Amino acid sequence: MINKNKIVVTGGSGRFAQSLKKIKSKYQFIYPNKSSLNITNLNSIKKYLIKEKPKMLLHLAALSRPMAIHDTNIDKSISLNIIGTSNLVKVCSKLKIKLIYFSTSYVYPGSKGNYKELDPVLPWNNYAWSKLGGECAVQMYKNSLILRVSMTEKPFIHQKAFANVKLNFIFHDELANIFIKIIDKKGIINLGGPTKTVYNFAKKYNPKVKKIFVKENSNYNFPLNPFMNLSKLKKIIK
Repeated sequence: MINKNKIVVTGGSGRFAQSLKKIKSKYQFIYPNKSSLNITNLNSIKKYLIKEKPKMLLHLAALSRPMAIHDTNIDKSISLNIIGTSNLVKVCSKLKIKLIYFSTSYVYPGSKGNYKELDPVLPWNNYAWSKLGGECAVQMYKNSLILRVSMTEKPFIHQKAFANVKLNFIFHDELANIFIKIIDKKGIINLGGPTKTVYNFAKKYNPKVKKIFVKENSNYNFPLNPFMNLSKLKKIIK
């Protein structure tokens, strides 16, 4: 019998999972290690989920940093972010387990900004392509929730911040509190904080942070307006 309050979490050693572990809720989150649940192995996934019988699976495990690794090691990026996610969809769909997938705001083009959930997507780096590849599999399974997130660790770790790039950064601990409120939803939800330049976000927590600017044909491969429209999220959590 399925445990209605049990949620299996992949990527339990990651930054967001550490914040989630501090949240009190009615849900019982369990965090298997890779040897217990290996997302690249269908048998491993199936065996673990049949044993635990969760109502949901929160998929946080992913290859993210450094961003360059998605250019230098495409094989690893595809195996973990695309094939690993697809494996989870295969098993969850058979076992009727809801799948919650953490994607990224970087799937949007980043040219005009104010992106809504149904706007066209066009990733601007290989990391975002790998996350969109995972999204494609999750979209095929209707008992799912895709969260396009814009989160960062606290305190802001960089000494420089873009003064002409607008996005929706939110710290992991703040996002964890919001996540609990939307966990029962399905579909796609943009998830982040108020729209600000990276510099304005960072200087509140690090007054010594220095401004840098993205310029056309510069070394910084970053769009100027990757910020999202959060009206759907606000309606849910109001």
